[in-house]
Amino acid sequence: PADAETVFLVMSQVLFHPFVAGLVLAAVLAAIMSTISSQLIVCSSALVEDLYKLVAHKRGLRPLSDSAYVRFGRIGVLAIAVIAVLLALSPSNSILDLVAFAWSGFGSAFGPAIILSLFWRRFTTAGALTGIVVGAVVAFAWGQSSLNAHLYGIVPAFATSFTTAIAVSLMTARSDPDVIDAEFDEATALARAPPP
Repeated sequence: PADAETVFLVMSQVLFHPFVAGLVLAAVLAAIMSTISSQLIVCSSALVEDLYKLVAHKRGLRPLSDSAYVRFGRIGVLAIAVIAVLLALSPSNSILDLVAFAWSGFGSAFGPAIILSLFWRRFTTAGALTGIVVGAVVAFAWGQSSLNAHLYGIVPAFATSFTTAIAVSLMTARSDPDVIDAEFDEATALARAPPP
């Protein structure tokens, strides 16, 4: 076929009986719908449970009712769905390119923060936030440039995020080093403990 991404669908129509080909196409559609619904729910949950509650807690705002959280979640799902539709309207991008671009951003933004938080006791909140922002920005800029054809964007973005997170962590002081060291040591001991 002219579009390489449809080869599985075209082959199923050519090789199988129409009834079996219909089942194959329905299975592909079901997998797509299942993935979309779970991703929308995760994004909605992250917006409400993580971002809003964190901001509300830091600013001393009173918690909202359950119905308000549901309403915010639905608004988040709608906003993310609209963004997804706008991204899908671009005919020049293939699904594989979009997935690679998204994973480049996720990996370079959150990868260094996760690794450093697990293995480096001097890692700070400011270092984590700066590394996440820098990784995401570099991955986005690299993915939009012509350099992406020569080197996958996660490589420079990950390196930049990792370096920035370390530099900012070294420049910022931790609020209570003794407590953080105790928590780090406790988490390390739990990770090294033999399974029950």
